[in-house]
Amino acid sequence: MKITIDGDKEFDDIPSLKSKALRINLNKNIYGTFAEIGAGQETARQFFRAGGASGTIAKAMSAYDKDFSDAIYGIEGDRRYVTESRLRKMLSHEMSLMEERITRDKNPNKIFFTYANTVATIDFAKQFKGHGWVGIKYQVEAGADYNEIILHVRFKETDARLQQETLGVLGTNLIYGAFYKYNEPKKLLRYLYDHLDKDQLEIDTINFSGPVFKLVDNRLMSLQLVKNGMTDAVVFGPDGNNVLPARIFYKKNILALRGSFRPVTKVNVAMYEKSYEMFVQENKVDEDKTVVVFEITLSNLRAEGKIDEQDFIDRADLLCALGHSVMISNFQEYFKVVEYFSNYTKARMGLAMGVSNLVDIFDEKYYRHISGGILEAFGKLFFKDLKVYLYPMFDPETGELINSENLKVYPRMKELYKFFKYNGKVIDIEDYDESIMNIFSREALSLIEKGDSGWEDMLPEGTADLIKDFRLFGYTRRTLKPLTLKHRTITKDK
Repeated sequence: MKITIDGDKEFDDIPSLKSKALRINLNKNIYGTFAEIGAGQETARQFFRAGGASGTIAKAMSAYDKDFSDAIYGIEGDRRYVTESRLRKMLSHEMSLMEERITRDKNPNKIFFTYANTVATIDFAKQFKGHGWVGIKYQVEAGADYNEIILHVRFKETDARLQQETLGVLGTNLIYGAFYKYNEPKKLLRYLYDHLDKDQLEIDTINFSGPVFKLVDNRLMSLQLVKNGMTDAVVFGPDGNNVLPARIFYKKNILALRGSFRPVTKVNVAMYEKSYEMFVQENKVDEDKTVVVFEITLSNLRAEGKIDEQDFIDRADLLCALGHSVMISNFQEYFKVVEYFSNYTKARMGLAMGVSNLVDIFDEKYYRHISGGILEAFGKLFFKDLKVYLYPMFDPETGELINSENLKVYPRMKELYKFFKYNGKVIDIEDYDESIMNIFSREALSLIEKGDSGWEDMLPEGTADLIKDFRLFGYTRRTLKPLTLKHRTITKDK
């Protein structure tokens, strides 16, 4: 029996938590379990307090003791408990029990669900703010295949009790949205913050799966997280799947390249390859613990005042096909990127960039909104163990090669630039290829959009064919994109 999604006024009048829980409880077909570890049983409490829970809640449990938890769900290979794998085991185990104990012949119309979370709240010393995994596995029709929504949260509040209450609100919103907004996943995402403030928690990873979400691209849902201000940055790996930032960056050396990558060119790849060679030769840099990430800022995704989602997918497809991880962020200033990475690692970091980007960094106008101005920004940028790897360029007017020795910053910034330059914070990439230095993404894109030739030689090997085969960047204007590049990689001859 399919759930009827009746009308509501959520745009104009957000339902109270009680009304959300009660609506679930009064649906005679929705039936499931709550399994919560680490932050009380705040979600289940919302449903018990709303009334009518006896027809909805088959079981509510909390296996706080680690030995009990291991006995129920098994032992994780890394002996950790607040992980995605633990959450998935909880969801699978509890749903198996539901199927085993609630027979279909007696309950033909029951729509099963399991809600679970595994959470660590703020520690006593208040040094670790806490985080957790939250998810739901559920049906929208009796006997149908299951769907899943799994997300990771980072708490911002500094009180354990408040974090527990915040988790209860989030869980209620998730369960309600899963049943009544599954056909509008972008709205479902926004409604997770009903009765919550973005200063209370951050959602930095979310993945939808199952038959009702078969058309959902989780990369676009990640984009919504950043666009809606739910997190500052999201990351997805070469396979095109969303990945927890901490999993990528924790205790790693990080080399980051920022750009529009519209499309990625031979210059972008050369900048990456040469800067990486230099980076891994640095003291304190362990190549086995080094990660490279291509970063696209939200401002670079805007076209005519709004984010062009298809354009975003096109860029991400190419970078992933080249085997790279991609980060989408809200950071306009480079120092904020470094601050973000510093949340996960104290190891050495590197930024690879072209001359024009470095000149912009030394432009005061970008720091007028900061109380300490450019000095505060540069203190945050360079006080960490960070170096800039600079790819040179030819002056378009004189043909002169411009590098860190002769680039021109604003007069007031000359001494500040010299300070960082001669303290080894800015390093030239000397092994460059002059034959490709006149290649610019904007020119390649213009040729692609016009249907002209000549752009193929501007791009890395294999990418031109992908643009043509999958009609990226408007190569052949279409109303519907029939193919996807996700999970496809470019293989190069050895």
